Amino acid sequence: MEGEQQTSAETGIVVEQPEDDEEEEEELDGDDGGDVADGGSGKRKRRKRKLGKRKIRGRLSNKPQDFQIRIRVLEARQLQGANIQPVSRVTVWNQTKQTRIKKSTNSPFWNEVFFFNFNTSPAELFDELIEFQVFNSRRLRSDALIGSFKCDIGMVYDEQQHSFINKWLLLSDPEDNMAGAKGYLKICATVLGPGDEAPSIKQATQDDSEDIESNLLRPAGVQLRPATFTLKLYRAEDIPRMDTAFFEGMKKVLSIGEEQKELVDPYFVFSFAGKEVRSKIMYGNDHPEWNQELRLGLRFPSMCERIKFIVRDWDRLTDDDTIGTYQLPLSLISSSGNSEEDEGFLPTFGPCFINFYGSTREYSDLPDEYDDLNLGKGEGVAFRGRALLELTTKLGDFPEEETADIDSDDILRVQKFMRRRKYRLHAAFLNATMVSSIDAPVEFEISIGNYGNKLDENVPPCSSTTQPTNAVFDGCYYYFLPWGETKPCVVVDCHWEDISFRLEALNILLKIVDNLEANIERVRIGMKANLPAPEIAQLLISLLDQLVAECSKPLPKVKSGTHTSNDLDLKLAEYRKNEMSGLVSQAKKLRDTARDIHEALSEVETYLQTLMNMAQEPQNSMPDVVIWMISGEKRLAYFRIPAYEVLYASNAANRGRHCGRIQTVQLKFPGSKAKEKDDTVPALVRLKLWLGLQDQEAEWHKMQSEGELAVFAETYENQVNILGAWTNKGPTMTRPKWSDSLGKVSIPQEAFDPPPGWRWDSDWYISPELSMLFDRDAGHRTFLDDVYECQSRIPAGNWGPASRPWADVKGDPLPSRMDFQLPEGWKWDDDWQPDLNRAVDEEGWEYCVEATVGGYGPVEKTYHLCRRRRWMRPRTMVLDKKKQALQAKQTQAQAEGWEYAPLFNMKFHANERKMDLVRRRRWHRKMVAETPGAPCYFRLGEGEPKEGEESKTSMAAPRMFLTFSKSYKYQLRAYIYQARNLLAGDNTGLSDPFARVSFLTQSMVTEKVEKTLCPTWDQTLIFEEIQIYGDPRTLEASPPDIFLEIFDHDTFGAAEFLGRTKAPPMVKLDPGDARTPVLQWFPIIRDNNEAGEMLAAFELLKIPERATKTKTVHQMMDGKELPFQPPKRGKLFIVPNGIRPVMQRTGIEILCWGVRNMRKFQLSAVTSPSIEFECGGHMLNSKVIKNTKKNPNFEDPLLFFDVMLPKEELYMPPMNVKVRDHRQFGRKPTVGIHILKTMEPFRCSPVASIEELDESQGVVMTSGPNGDAIIDMPTEDKPAKKDLLEVELDWWSKYYASTGEVKKCKKYVEKGYDKLKIYDKELEKVAPYEEFSDFCHSFELNRGKDIEDEESNVVGEFKGSFRVYPLPQDPNDPLPRKILDNLPPSAPEECVVRLYVIKATDLQPNDPSGLADPYIVVTLGGKKENSRDEYVPNSVNPVFGKFFEMTTTLPVNKDLNIKIKDYDLISTDDVIGETTIDLENRYLSKYRACCGLPQSYCTSGVNQWRDSRKPKELLEDYCLKNHLSGPMFYGNNGVKVGNKVYNLADYEEDADDSQDIEITMATHRSSRLTNHRQSLVNMWPLDGLFNSQQVKSDSPHLGPAEERLALHVLRTFPLVKEHVETRPLFTEIQPGIEQGKLQMWVDIFPKSLGPPGPPFNIEPRKSKGYELRCVIWNTVDVILEEESITGEKMSDIYVKGWLAGLDEKQETDIHYRSLDGEGNFNWRFVFPFQYLPAEECMVIKKKEHFWSLDETEQRVSPVFMVQIWDNDKFSADDFLGTLELNLNGMAAPAKKARNCKLSQLPDISTGSKVKTVSLFEQKRIRGFWPCYNDETGERVLTGKVEMEIEIVAEEDVESKPAGLGRDEPNMNPVLDPPKRPETSFMWFTSPFKTLKYIIWRNYKWYIISGLIILIIALLIVIFVYSLPNELAGKLVNW
Repeated sequence: MEGEQQTSAETGIVVEQPEDDEEEEEELDGDDGGDVADGGSGKRKRRKRKLGKRKIRGRLSNKPQDFQIRIRVLEARQLQGANIQPVSRVTVWNQTKQTRIKKSTNSPFWNEVFFFNFNTSPAELFDELIEFQVFNSRRLRSDALIGSFKCDIGMVYDEQQHSFINKWLLLSDPEDNMAGAKGYLKICATVLGPGDEAPSIKQATQDDSEDIESNLLRPAGVQLRPATFTLKLYRAEDIPRMDTAFFEGMKKVLSIGEEQKELVDPYFVFSFAGKEVRSKIMYGNDHPEWNQELRLGLRFPSMCERIKFIVRDWDRLTDDDTIGTYQLPLSLISSSGNSEEDEGFLPTFGPCFINFYGSTREYSDLPDEYDDLNLGKGEGVAFRGRALLELTTKLGDFPEEETADIDSDDILRVQKFMRRRKYRLHAAFLNATMVSSIDAPVEFEISIGNYGNKLDENVPPCSSTTQPTNAVFDGCYYYFLPWGETKPCVVVDCHWEDISFRLEALNILLKIVDNLEANIERVRIGMKANLPAPEIAQLLISLLDQLVAECSKPLPKVKSGTHTSNDLDLKLAEYRKNEMSGLVSQAKKLRDTARDIHEALSEVETYLQTLMNMAQEPQNSMPDVVIWMISGEKRLAYFRIPAYEVLYASNAANRGRHCGRIQTVQLKFPGSKAKEKDDTVPALVRLKLWLGLQDQEAEWHKMQSEGELAVFAETYENQVNILGAWTNKGPTMTRPKWSDSLGKVSIPQEAFDPPPGWRWDSDWYISPELSMLFDRDAGHRTFLDDVYECQSRIPAGNWGPASRPWADVKGDPLPSRMDFQLPEGWKWDDDWQPDLNRAVDEEGWEYCVEATVGGYGPVEKTYHLCRRRRWMRPRTMVLDKKKQALQAKQTQAQAEGWEYAPLFNMKFHANERKMDLVRRRRWHRKMVAETPGAPCYFRLGEGEPKEGEESKTSMAAPRMFLTFSKSYKYQLRAYIYQARNLLAGDNTGLSDPFARVSFLTQSMVTEKVEKTLCPTWDQTLIFEEIQIYGDPRTLEASPPDIFLEIFDHDTFGAAEFLGRTKAPPMVKLDPGDARTPVLQWFPIIRDNNEAGEMLAAFELLKIPERATKTKTVHQMMDGKELPFQPPKRGKLFIVPNGIRPVMQRTGIEILCWGVRNMRKFQLSAVTSPSIEFECGGHMLNSKVIKNTKKNPNFEDPLLFFDVMLPKEELYMPPMNVKVRDHRQFGRKPTVGIHILKTMEPFRCSPVASIEELDESQGVVMTSGPNGDAIIDMPTEDKPAKKDLLEVELDWWSKYYASTGEVKKCKKYVEKGYDKLKIYDKELEKVAPYEEFSDFCHSFELNRGKDIEDEESNVVGEFKGSFRVYPLPQDPNDPLPRKILDNLPPSAPEECVVRLYVIKATDLQPNDPSGLADPYIVVTLGGKKENSRDEYVPNSVNPVFGKFFEMTTTLPVNKDLNIKIKDYDLISTDDVIGETTIDLENRYLSKYRACCGLPQSYCTSGVNQWRDSRKPKELLEDYCLKNHLSGPMFYGNNGVKVGNKVYNLADYEEDADDSQDIEITMATHRSSRLTNHRQSLVNMWPLDGLFNSQQVKSDSPHLGPAEERLALHVLRTFPLVKEHVETRPLFTEIQPGIEQGKLQMWVDIFPKSLGPPGPPFNIEPRKSKGYELRCVIWNTVDVILEEESITGEKMSDIYVKGWLAGLDEKQETDIHYRSLDGEGNFNWRFVFPFQYLPAEECMVIKKKEHFWSLDETEQRVSPVFMVQIWDNDKFSADDFLGTLELNLNGMAAPAKKARNCKLSQLPDISTGSKVKTVSLFEQKRIRGFWPCYNDETGERVLTGKVEMEIEIVAEEDVESKPAGLGRDEPNMNPVLDPPKRPETSFMWFTSPFKTLKYIIWRNYKWYIISGLIILIIALLIVIFVYSLPNELAGKLVNW
């Protein structure tokens, strides 16, 4: 009740329900960095300080299962490089996929989804990597990588919703340690397992204004820094043998080669984030000393979690073998800090040993069946070695070398960390029961590390194993080891580092966690039991007080001189101190301020998680304790216990939780056998373990006060039978005369000398093994003796007695059947009879050729020479158990102790047989210790050495026993009442269950209950005279567990295992104890899955020591008797009163509405079913449905139970629902069953129901289909005449307005029209609608066995409901009125179903291309429609916009199935996913889910009314069904419903309120009506349900005022609003994993209510044609990158342009030889394209490849790309600059070139805002834009381009023609040839211009000078040439 609260004066806690839960939750979940005053935030900040933003991942399952990883690559920004063509590649584990290539952009937008499917275990998958890479596809692959990012898969799964949603990744170059960010990549990543729901991700758009830094995957401001992991690898120990000894043996035989080496060649692998470094190989060394540094480079902080350390064995010829794997989480060895108190620290570890576990150490030449365990998959079963290492992290640079040798100083420094102390591990075995191995003697081995491994000869011997013992039958089913009063003990000496300061601190934290968990459970139980609030508050206060007290105590500190700590120890100690002090302050604050139990408990659970994160020790160098069960020399089962759990400490608070305490462990089969043999328990061992320093050993002996701890020397005397005489000599004597139990070591009695510090306490005596004293019939109450009569013949002879006329099944001789002696205490039940139930003839004979060969058959042949037949005779035990025990003791006293066997390697038995050739007996000699702690093993010589041999010595360990002088007898009473929800073991879907109860050395079974999954046994099993050794008070403190196993009885074959559970008994040492055991539900488990529950109780009663002869059952103790035996039912005891549940008279109303979707049974349809209801042994049958095909409903659906049922809900039996089909000849097979586990959801009060029905009958159950829904109503503008924009408004405008995508529906939003409710889940899963089960629920019917990995066994549905309430105890009192009445008619109803499919998202691709061609298939009953002819090609996010209308009959065809299929041209179309909608539930629901109510009533326009009835009719119908008065309309603007008046003016701003009528309500309202309205409010608690919003009423589409008012009134009621639901798609191939989502809605219109209105048109929007015209006028200030031969700077400029996505590039002509960066072009680009104005995106349709069948449609932003290039004729053109213009919001141009700067353009890195314009609004724009080059990561201005850009609609293209370039039609505008300077020309095409403007201009003076010089030179030459001639002429006077 609002404002009501309960206060506890004693506790100070105020218990109330706050009204602002959401605000408080928001405050607690606020920003991490904010300063929040409440305690929760402080706690959360502390948790962040330790773990950063990650949790420590717990142990993961090794069970393979389906996983789906979805990666959506959205876009990249700021990629480094110029004119790049980026492509993104995603690699998940071993699968790689890549995006399309984007041309010439640094900000590509991909929006592509990739699906990666795996079937593997979480433990294996989550450590693998996801790698994102971005490449430049232009370059060669060697240098194409731009940047990359890595994280492990587990990191994604650990996030909320297992997803990264719209995260930016910082890309970096892994090879370049000095480079910074290479760009940003935006992605979504989701990891889905079975049952995980895929998150809803908003559709991606390319938003230039998005802030990258605020949404980085890492914390903002943290940059990736190069770092180096330096691993100092010192040494390793105890590496097991890995190689064969064949070659070593050959070397030894041939006496060649070096001395024998260890058969292992180990090397070490250091692996992280996909990189690994290897150490050197140490050949032939099982204790290698590497002394190496392994360095691994990384970028920090890393997104990977685990470091892997692997030891491998090098092999020359085969693959290297893995010896062991160790995984170290970074979160345990580092801290991010994140607070002032905690600065955090980099990953650091050691120096410390790490331990490796894996398969067994014993070498075999055969393949290792447990090799996967060495890879870290699953729990290792054996110790595989340890390595000493040290890890440090250094920031700043990457390593230059991967490996280096460790300095000698570091080797000396680490010596102190290798200091060892001597520990001892003690174990006392009390019981071994449920032993599965009975073929050979069983022994148990305890080991820690390699110490105690009996099969390893390199470790000194110790008493690590129990004596081999044969298992004995317990009289029912199981076997046990008969240790009696001598309990075997073992001790293991070992040497380890003293890390007690670490382990003791860990034990303290674990105890705090245990106590806190127990206290939280106590509070939960109190809340479940509905205790008063003050009592619960007191429990919570005591919980907090205990937590504060425990966390206030300091943790153990490092003792100098004893302990050696490292850096990580200091960091963890400081961290734990801060955390615990923070917890103390927060717990105190919570104690003082808590006001709500649920919130306080939630806060305490966060404290628990914090403590659990602290309670982990990464540097635990002490190996685990391993218990092995060994039979012969084969290891069968194991159990691992962490050493700290049994570690002793002088302070009791610091000890391990199991140190010195009795515990029961269930051994496990190793490796994959554990799953194969889940129904078999290898053994249950009850034991005590203690681990401590040798100096503390006396504390272990003090604990053994219940018995005497004795040490015995042990040897076996061996003999053989030669010619009927027993001797210890002879050729058949293969063992020494005196040896160990296996006969391997010779240990004669005289060779034993007490070890130093020990002395003999007695002489040698015979100590027979106890199990030898038990005969074959031991433990049996009934036994079957059998003997084989054997005959033989010669060929063609007659049958006669064989040489051994009577034998057992193995052929060993036996006395004849007439000479069989009846053992004492037994009686014969029958005479000898031949066994005819085998493959024998009619007389029981079976035949063979030779008896020793076998091969018997039932038919006699002439060549058969031997035959036999089996004779049987049953007997029953009549001897009292006491006499039997006395007889066993006498036999033991008289026995000589010999054990017999045919051979030494066979199983021994007590009685000699004729086939026995060997025997042995055990001798013991007791020793006592004179010196405490003295080593206890014998050093024995092997006798005189032979000639040429060295003398050998061997060591043997003694046996240890804990001998009890006194035993106590107990009686166990197991009260087995019932079970529920068991697995089905038969094909009928039922079981014939019985329970097998095992307790120590006895077991019993319950009776079999046939054909049920919820058996009620009501049986008491009494275990008489259970003999238990030890102090009864110790037993009371830790009683042995009782194991219960459930089996399904099968007539043929063994019983099938259904599950197992365990429970502790209540121990009563005094029979007068008044306590009564309470029945409890115990979970039944099979294959680690829930398999039902068992309701039982157990009490263990101590039997008095003094017994009288007259009383054998009820014995006396101190004058008190045992409780009387329970009453009997026949021969069985039942559960007595006082323990069995208290019963009360209860009424159960059953609405048996009908059955649906029944599958065939035995190839015949289920047409005439009836239902049988059973609850608590009472049955009720429904009527029979005549024909389910015509009407699957029952004619009379109401049934009533008046039965006695348990008063407490805890003991309430389940409701069993069986469906039987009535067939010919009276057959009524069970065709389906359902078990309703609890009736709690259907409980109600009959009194409240009567009042509710009196006032509002029908509110609980509606009487027919009500299908209305409501939505918020927006404002609408009322124009004078129809606006042209109305034509552009469509249903998609309404959809986008509802999704918030305003850019796609701006006009619609401006109009203020109606919006939809968009649900991100199925409509039935929306909170208030409760699966639409308010009228009736759907219960799945099952049939067949429950087998894992099999198909679903669901065979149909049962539609119905229940109401449970108490009835008057007096049968004469009148019964209350029925709750379930006023039902709708069950006759079929014909309906029109309209399905609107909007779109699908994230569909699983089925094509190799990573895409799909989806289309829709709709099935309703026998009708099917599809859109295969209109499939959407190459899309995983198709927009369908499809409408389907079908007619159906409810409930005959109620399931609407929608499949999304993938179109294939040749093969069969694949199903991508499907979903099914139950139309009947929606039709019958009170929430009226048939047709959602819109926000306003419109008679035309986009939101035209589509329901078959108008709002006024709907309101009248609602009032009638819910018993509300009205509606009474007052004019058009007022209506009265119930006691409230609604005015139209309250809902519409412009409504005419002149007709509003004031109605005076009565002063005193009827209490009945008030209660009714309150019940309505309580029934539908919707937020803001009755809050109305005023809207405008000036839209021309609105209907009449009274209809609008009726709709507004309906909106105040909890009815389904107009909506779009999102349904997940699933497929049978990957059940439980979502295959995508489908947005749709469905309308249902009963034909009886009239035709519906017109449907919505949801066809996808059609794009419009446009033409982009761009005139390149000039370029200015273009950089000059070329240099002419004359040394001038110049460029041959031209301009490219294209629309991004179309990639059809156009180029201007070339402006040659621009000397000043100016280019003149007057060139026109023309680009036709398709555009969606409403969505402001360009539609591109083109084929991906030339072989593609269909065009792929893409919707991208209209980005116009302009680039300036420099032309080169003989090399590739040079890129100068680029410009990107988004036509929807392009940067405004500058009017003048000098004003054109880079600041005009938006820059993501600076976040500066610039003025933008839309070309689609501006139509034409002209000016200067800057071009830039950002190859270096920074923008550099490289030129300016003057352009005129115009957008022309397709219809205006013909009226305004324009040609490309300057081609015709050269219009709009007319482009004249550019007036380029005369210097602009191509040099080799214009030689005269070249001469004039290049040569002459630059070299004219040189040319003139050259010419003058040339002329002068010519003159001189002519002069010189002619001068001699002239002189000669002168001389001769020519």
